[in-house]
Amino acid sequence: MQETEVKVCVVNPASPGIAALIQELDAYLWALYPDEPYHYLTIADLQQPQVTFVAAYRGPIPIGCGALVLQQSGAEIYGEIKRIFVSPPHRGRRIGRQLMALLEDQARLQGLCLLKLETGIYQPESLRLYEAMGYQTCRAFGHYIDHPLSVFMEKQIGLG
Repeated sequence: MQETEVKVCVVNPASPGIAALIQELDAYLWALYPDEPYHYLTIADLQQPQVTFVAAYRGPIPIGCGALVLQQSGAEIYGEIKRIFVSPPHRGRRIGRQLMALLEDQARLQGLCLLKLETGIYQPESLRLYEAMGYQTCRAFGHYIDHPLSVFMEKQIGLG
């Protein structure tokens, strides 16, 4: 049986199936970091004008997601990558890489040259993905503070 092709696109976070995917993501993170600060965005947060939300679909079912949030800290304007997640049964098929590539493309379209993200130390798959895509560790940024379970990363992207 042939697998259905994965489609990655910009979508409204209120689209069918996205809430269930976000709930799966939240449950996954709470299992890893039950007593720690958790910097999540709700569906309502993801619908704000400064947010670009992307999803990966296999047929009509969303199997992965991510967001780009336009941020400003003093004079610095950057995009923050948030809510990157691929449902466990669909991992290992480069879907996370496709989501990240689309978010980077969207950042370029918005004229952004710098992307930042925060992830956790108990997510080695995420860390490997970000490192493979050229992200490097950096200091805490924006509203974040240094935390022993957090890893902060950034990447300079070209506009062309």
